[in-house]
Amino acid sequence: MEKQKYLEDLQDIKSIMDRSSRFISLSGMSGVAAGVVALIGAYLAYQTVYTGQDYLSYRRAEMTQVNLILLIGIACGVLALSLIGGLYFTQKKAKKANLKLWDNQAKRLVINLMIPLATGGLVCLIVLSKGFIGFVAPFTLIFYGLGLVNASKYTLSEIRSLGIMQIALGLIGCQYIGFGLILWALGFGVLHIVYGIVMYKKYEA
Repeated sequence: MEKQKYLEDLQDIKSIMDRSSRFISLSGMSGVAAGVVALIGAYLAYQTVYTGQDYLSYRRAEMTQVNLILLIGIACGVLALSLIGGLYFTQKKAKKANLKLWDNQAKRLVINLMIPLATGGLVCLIVLSKGFIGFVAPFTLIFYGLGLVNASKYTLSEIRSLGIMQIALGLIGCQYIGFGLILWALGFGVLHIVYGIVMYKKYEA
């Protein structure tokens, strides 16, 4: 009995330490929502720049000023809806677990995530202004993955693996430019959905 109580006490101490050092309110459903939104955004972007081209062949983007404006609008919409969905489900999980949504751990998570993301955003704007449109999709994957790896020490450890996979997809996209949008959909869409389902079953179900 004493040994069992000792083990339970150790488990409680470990749980308290995890709560104090990591942001654990991140919901798996946030990943699912972001993935679904990303797939819709990828489809709209594909229809905008690859109209009439075969899905499996090497494609060349048809980039006009109108298409560029539409792509920026799609990107902003995807980002906004993903953030809204992420905040909703994460707040819901935090409330259920009686935890604060915005605390020191959340601040560290956001800061460490945003440094690579902001850098990547500026790099993508520079690349776009130089006319290297095909590198935008893989670069977003790479810098997003770097952001996840950088922020993983402040939240669930599985985030690191997700980040590494995003980086790998981005590097592949740099080599095969014509398939960048498909790889983007795979990274931001499919991987987010799979990750979200796994995390939901592991931590919330």
